[in-house]
Amino acid sequence: MQRRQFIRITGGGVVLAATASLAACDASLPPEALQAWSPPADGGDVRRWLVAHAILAPHSHNLQSWRVDFSVPDEITLFIDRERLLPETDPLSRQMLMSQGTFLELLDLAARQKGLRADITLFPEGAFGPTALDGRPTARVRLLADAGVQPDPLFAQIFRRRTNREAYEERAPEAAALKAIADSVAPHPIRVEFVGPDAGERLQQHRAIAMQAWRVELTTPRTLLESYKVLRIGPSEISQHRDGISVNDPLLRLITAVGLFDRTQASAPDSSAVTGQIDDFNAKLATTPAFLAMVTEGNDRFTQVNAGRAYARAQLAATAHGLAMQPLSQALQEYPEQAEPYAAIHRLLQAPPPAFTVQMWARLGYAPPIGPAPRRGVDAHILPARS
Repeated sequence: MQRRQFIRITGGGVVLAATASLAACDASLPPEALQAWSPPADGGDVRRWLVAHAILAPHSHNLQSWRVDFSVPDEITLFIDRERLLPETDPLSRQMLMSQGTFLELLDLAARQKGLRADITLFPEGAFGPTALDGRPTARVRLLADAGVQPDPLFAQIFRRRTNREAYEERAPEAAALKAIADSVAPHPIRVEFVGPDAGERLQQHRAIAMQAWRVELTTPRTLLESYKVLRIGPSEISQHRDGISVNDPLLRLITAVGLFDRTQASAPDSSAVTGQIDDFNAKLATTPAFLAMVTEGNDRFTQVNAGRAYARAQLAATAHGLAMQPLSQALQEYPEQAEPYAAIHRLLQAPPPAFTVQMWARLGYAPPIGPAPRRGVDAHILPARS
């Protein structure tokens, strides 16, 4: 114990001494991890062009659990990659099914841009059960040339969309922007609710629930470790994986390099690593000017996928109006420690389960622009051709 303490103190001294020299280091993400954000070239199999857009969809923890089969001409069969799930924070895979929906929505937008009708059949071999996934496909997409198909203006926002985790300005979103977001989800049976500065105490209740849920996730060892497992720290890890939660902060890179950040062990709830994150995000929540909620009747697998499609549209509409958005997934997660925040947000939104489910809850506001998150590229998602 004394030796470990000595190493930590010495390491801390090294970190402090090195801080000044690190100030000029580049914290941006390596360009090779962001290649997928360059518009794809035309030509070749149009399905690759469509998938190149679909893989830019938002996904829980940026795991990108999409696999596609091109074995049937003019068809794309979508599978969920069961090696890329979140069993601790998303034990029923509800969020994963929503992420399948975000992919399908961007695929549909891209198909329309090419004058193609994407006939999407969800769960063509039957839907998954309510608690577990299997190897059956999530969707089968048949592509048909159709002169009557009209491009969707939201397509133009695909390469501009970001999940923005920074501090938001305190000014309220403009009414026209909120209307555009609500109108964007009209194709899906989903209730959209906004709360802003004019809501007074209700806005404070949203903030309080979000703070409580964030604390629960960070102080529950197994859920914190789940995030640690997908942390990609430094250019080498980010370039290698091109997924997960990318951090290229020079100081954290050095702390990791000298062994002061062990990602195989959950940080103690009272550690500076945890309390610092809690304080930082609480400060952002305290000035968040608005929240968006999306509520469905029921919660079957079809509903979850379509809720993901609706969220993708909502975020693209927000992007078009200069608004930033960040999902607040913690209070919606179905593991025991989150039971209290889960019940609280459902009560606040008058969405009593099981009749209703809050599928999405997000911060909403204006924020400085940020760069995109890494993507693995089209080839990483295409299943090998069948022999």
